[in-house]
Amino acid sequence: SLRITDLDPLAYNLLFERFLNPERVSMPDFDIDFCQENRDRVIDYVKRKYGVDAVSQIATFGTLAARAALRDAGRVQELGYTFCDVLAKLIPNKPGQHITIAQAIEVEPQLRERMDAEDEVRHLLTLAQQLEGLPRNIGMHAGGVLIAPGKLTDFCPLYAQPGSSDAVSQFDKDDVEAIGLVKFDFLGLATLTILELAAQHIRRNHADRASFKLEDIPLDDAASYKLMARGDTVAVFQLESRGMQGMLREAKPDRFEDIIALVALYRPGPMDLIPSFCQRKDGTEPIEYPDPRMEPVLRETYGIMVYQEQVMQVAQVIGGYSLGGADLLRRAMGKKNIEQMARERARFLTGAAANGVEETKADAIFDLMEKFAGYGFNKSHAAAYALVSYQTAWLKAHYPAEFMAATLSSDMEKTDKVVTFLDEARALGLSTLPPDVNQSAWMFVAVDARTIRHGLGALKGVGRAVSEAIADEAARQPFRDLGDLCRRVGSTRVNKRVLEALIQSGACDALDADRATLWAQIPDALKAAEQHARAVSAGQHGLFGDDDSTPEPLPRPRVPAWTLEQRLNGERAILGFYLSGHPTDAWRGLFAQLVPCALGEIAREWKPPEARNGRPVDVAWTAAGQVVDVRRRRDDLAIVQLEDASGSLEVIVAQEVLQETQALLVQGALLVIEGGLRMSEFGLGLRARRIHTLDDICRRRGRLLRVQVQGVQRGFAAALSSVLAAWRGGSTRVLLCGYRNAQGQADVLLDDTWAVAAHPDLLRALAQMPGVMHCELLLARGAEG
Repeated sequence: SLRITDLDPLAYNLLFERFLNPERVSMPDFDIDFCQENRDRVIDYVKRKYGVDAVSQIATFGTLAARAALRDAGRVQELGYTFCDVLAKLIPNKPGQHITIAQAIEVEPQLRERMDAEDEVRHLLTLAQQLEGLPRNIGMHAGGVLIAPGKLTDFCPLYAQPGSSDAVSQFDKDDVEAIGLVKFDFLGLATLTILELAAQHIRRNHADRASFKLEDIPLDDAASYKLMARGDTVAVFQLESRGMQGMLREAKPDRFEDIIALVALYRPGPMDLIPSFCQRKDGTEPIEYPDPRMEPVLRETYGIMVYQEQVMQVAQVIGGYSLGGADLLRRAMGKKNIEQMARERARFLTGAAANGVEETKADAIFDLMEKFAGYGFNKSHAAAYALVSYQTAWLKAHYPAEFMAATLSSDMEKTDKVVTFLDEARALGLSTLPPDVNQSAWMFVAVDARTIRHGLGALKGVGRAVSEAIADEAARQPFRDLGDLCRRVGSTRVNKRVLEALIQSGACDALDADRATLWAQIPDALKAAEQHARAVSAGQHGLFGDDDSTPEPLPRPRVPAWTLEQRLNGERAILGFYLSGHPTDAWRGLFAQLVPCALGEIAREWKPPEARNGRPVDVAWTAAGQVVDVRRRRDDLAIVQLEDASGSLEVIVAQEVLQETQALLVQGALLVIEGGLRMSEFGLGLRARRIHTLDDICRRRGRLLRVQVQGVQRGFAAALSSVLAAWRGGSTRVLLCGYRNAQGQADVLLDDTWAVAAHPDLLRALAQMPGVMHCELLLARGAEG
C-alpha cells in the first residue's frame, strides 16, 4: 500500500511498480490518510463525484469463534450458563491466535476427558463445531470505501442498518477484491489534524507567516535534526515512544533518508538491525556489499536491506527481473510458498548467471533477499510517514507554542495525554494560562509564540457544544458573574455538573476569586437561568436580557473559603493536574533538608558516571515527593511515580524492598526514597533501597520546630498550649519567633517539658492558628538523627 503525499518519488527512489504493477493480477490496495476533521467530507465528495449509487462503505462480519459458538449452542439447548461457561473456559485463549474447538480438544486434556465421559458435552461440542466460523453479526469497516464503475447493485448485494439510509456492501473486503472492484481505505490520522491546526496558529500569530504552508518546510533544517538526535521527540509523530527516543539518540539522524530508514526499522524483526545501522552510520562498523552492483541500491541504508523496494531492485540488477516481476518475487518471498520459491530461485540464478554472477554468490544473495523480504518495509509508506514525522519535529523546533497547542487540542479527552503534553510544554519553556470562561476557546490556543491558553474542552464534564457556546458568548461580551453566564449560555447547555467542573478547574476565577462562593451560587445561578429562559419563551424580553434593565448580580453567600487542599483536589479531579499549587508545596522546606534537589531539577544536577564493564552505574540519591501512581508489573515489582511541584520521577521498587514497604505505596503518600539513580533508554529512574514516610522522618529526625508569630491576640498562649499538648512527649523542641506580650517581644524557646513528637499534622494545625505566620521544622542530619 502507498500513502499519497507531496513527496517527490524520484528523489527518494519510490518505485511506481510497488504501487501499481502492470504484471500484478490482484487489485492494488489504496490506503489514504486524511485529517480526521475532513475524512467525512472526502467520503461525501466521492459520493458526489462518482454517484451515490456507485459508492458505499464495506461490511464486516463478526464470526462465531470457538467459545462463542459453544456458549450459543448451549444456550439454545438450555444447558445452563455455568455448565457452558466452564466448558468454554477450557478452550485456550491465546492473544493473536485463533484456537478452534478441534484444536482445543487436542491440547486440553480436561476437555477431552469430559467429551469422552459425558454425552451432553460430546453433543454440545459436535453442534458447536458446525456453528464455528459462521457469521454472527454485521458491521461496517472503519475506513473501507467501495467505488464501482456503475450502480453497485449490478455488482454486489447491499445492506442498510435498520433506520439508516446509508447502504454498505454485503461483500467484505476480500470478496470485493475477488469480484474485481477497487477498495479504498480512507483513514483518519490525528497528526494531519495537528499539522493543520498548528499551521492556522502560525498564520494567525506571525505576520511574516501569513501565507505559511506545510509544503514550504525545508527538509534540511539543522535544528530539526538536532532535536531528533537529542531524542526530544515527545509528541513527534512515530518518534515519541521511549524506545524510539533511545534509538534516535544512538542513530543521530542528520538527513531525511535516515528518518525514512529508522521509521522502517523500528518494528519487530528489523529492530535487531538498528545497532548495526547506527554503527555503520558513525563509521565504527565496515559497510560491505555482496556485489558491487548492489551498492547504489543499499548505499543510503549503509549496506543493510531495509525496504521491500530494495529487494525488488536487487532482483532487477542481479537477477535481471523487470520491476513488475521483482514485485511478484517479493510477494512470493513474503508468503513463503516453497514450490513457487523453488521456481523463482532457478529463474534468479539463471538471470544472475547472464549478468556474470557466479552461482554460489547468486544463491547467497537470493537467501539474503528472502530473509529481508520477510520483514522489509514498504519504502513509500515509510517515506510518507517520515515526512509527517519531520514536519512535526520542525514545528516543535521552530514554533513550539503553536505545535503544542495543536497537539493538546487533538487529545483533549485523554487527561493523561494532556498532562504529559503540558509537562512537555513547560520543559520547552512555554507558559500555560489556566482555563478561563472569559478567555478560553474550546481547544487549546497559542496566544503568542511562548504562551498557550488552556482549552475548555479539556475539562472533565464539559463538552464541545457548551464550550463553544461559552467561548462565543464571552467573545461578544465578557461574563459578569455566574448568573450572567448561565442566563446567556442557556440552562439547556449549562447544568450543575458543568458549573461544578468550571468552578473546580478555576475557569470561573475571573467571575469571583472565591471558589467556595461560586459553588454556593450554583443553585441560584441555575434558577435564574431557568427563569430567564421561561421569560424569553413568553416574549417578556430579549434573548440575552438586553431589555432596558440589567439583571441584578447574584447575592454572595457567606461561606468558609476552600482550603488549599480542597482547591488542589478539585483542580486535579477536573484537569488531571494541580493548577494553583501542589500538595508538596507546604513541605518544600522539609524536602530541601532531605534531598539534593527537587525532582524536576534532577536531570540538570545529576552527573552520569562512566559505565563499568559496559554496564550503567547507579549513583546514590535521595528523592522526596508525593505518590501519584503505582503500577504493579509483577508480584515482585512495582513502578511508583513520585511527583512534586517541579516535576516527577519514576521509582522502581523490587522484591526485597517491596515486601517491607508495599503498605506505604499508596496514592497521595508523602515519601522519602533512598536508592540508586540511573539513566536507561526510558530516561532517569531511581531504584529504591529504603523508603520512609514523611511522618516517620519528622518523628525520628525532628529537632527544632520554629513557629513565626506576629500580632498574637489574647488567648493565643492557651490555644497554642492546646495544640502542642496533643503532641507532647517527643524530642523536638519548640521555638516561638517574634513572640510579643505586654512586657515585650522576644524569641522564646519552650523547655523540654513542651518537646513534641514532630508530625506533618502538627505543622498543619499550627499553620492554621491566628497569629502564626510560618512554621519550619529543622531536622537532624543522618538517617536516624
